[in-house]
Amino acid sequence: MQVNIQFTGYPQHPTYQGNPDPLYQTFAAVAGPDGQIEAMELQQCLTRSGVHGNLSPFSLETCRVMIAMLDRDMTGKMGFNEFKELWACLSQWKQTFINFDRDRSGTMDAQELAAVIRSFGYNLSPQAFQTILKRYSKAGGFITFDDFVALSVRLRALSDAFRRRDPQRNGTATFQYDDFLRCTLCL
Repeated sequence: MQVNIQFTGYPQHPTYQGNPDPLYQTFAAVAGPDGQIEAMELQQCLTRSGVHGNLSPFSLETCRVMIAMLDRDMTGKMGFNEFKELWACLSQWKQTFINFDRDRSGTMDAQELAAVIRSFGYNLSPQAFQTILKRYSKAGGFITFDDFVALSVRLRALSDAFRRRDPQRNGTATFQYDDFLRCTLCL
């Protein structure tokens, strides 16, 4: 017989050397009683934290795709460990964005974006790149940090899904229609 005992006096969050993880405080400020955050809560959390610097807050859609990228249990929510993983990705993307924004405008133009995509290891056709530019750029062809993150999430997730279905690594994958929809619509 197995007995499970839960003592509510213990903290329900990760601790390191007896102190709560500093990132947990950011997470917990918006997490509900279930210890999970949804897209709107993620948006609030990231806005409060200032992770986007002086750039405008993340859109709700970008928050949804960030959660979808790490939502392994398909709940539409994110726990603390997933949040920590996202935080690390956001830190990398922010540094990449800053490094490739050569004119320090706070946005990327087409040439800056093309350089970033190449640095990620993608070799896109001009048509694919133009499709990305049309989808993610604002008027004038500029990419904001918010859109850069959404693009980065989608490129990562779709590339991972494709790689799993391309066992010979020859650039060809087979998808069932339902599988294709889950890969593309869940992002």
